[in-house]
Amino acid sequence: MSTLVTTVARPAGVRQVRYGVLGRFRVGTGPDEIDPGPHKMRLLLALLLIRAGQVATPEQLIDDIWGADPPRRAVAALQVYISRLRKVLRPADGDLSIATQKNGYLVTLDMGEVDHHVFQSLLAQGRTLAREGRHAAAVTVLEEALALWRGTPLDGLHDSARVRAFATWLQELRLECHELLIGSGLALGRHRDLVGRLYGLTAEQPLREAFRHQLMIALYRSDRRADALLVFQDARAVLREQVGVEPGRALADLHFAILNGDEQLYRGLRGERR
Repeated sequence: MSTLVTTVARPAGVRQVRYGVLGRFRVGTGPDEIDPGPHKMRLLLALLLIRAGQVATPEQLIDDIWGADPPRRAVAALQVYISRLRKVLRPADGDLSIATQKNGYLVTLDMGEVDHHVFQSLLAQGRTLAREGRHAAAVTVLEEALALWRGTPLDGLHDSARVRAFATWLQELRLECHELLIGSGLALGRHRDLVGRLYGLTAEQPLREAFRHQLMIALYRSDRRADALLVFQDARAVLREQVGVEPGRALADLHFAILNGDEQLYRGLRGERR
């Protein structure tokens, strides 16, 4: 049985996102958007992009597409889909190609054409900038990263377990990006501007204590001590009701510090280091 190989090249030059997975799967943008075809063809192309740089065997792809109940001629169907994808993608004028090699198919593309790779690159840059204390630059880069998101990753293709797992992983990276962005914003003294965003994130992720921790700090620094304490009470109620546990040590210590008006809660406020 042939092997499908996915490799990636990143040539120098201007980056142009052509393949979007951070939302509804799409190929191209605006008037240049291309319909990859029926559901199974869209799913196959998405799976090839997910496995960029990794070997994807026919068995793996068949399992990803059809699960435990593949058709009798699944291998032939896979070959037909590959052939059709080549024809559909030919007018895209991008760097992705699906070439037949001795042992299977070789898929090559520029990483910068896939939005989730661009997002990961920007997230890594933002992480480094925040670690270095260059918070204004970190905020700019991390905002750019979040702007790439259009909705639920690969929305409409979640009948594949592989896609669901990949989407969950991307969502975790998105939440990390928010945490880093807010952390840098707090360090720059932008606590009042962050309160609304943090209320939205705690509503979206009620069990994620990191956002409640940041919200309590933002509220306290905004002279809203009572509201900060209410955030803790709500966190305790939600955690008790949904998972039967108390808030973690970090949140409990912050609650105690707010009750006592600890001046250390203003620690970390500083200007940009260049």
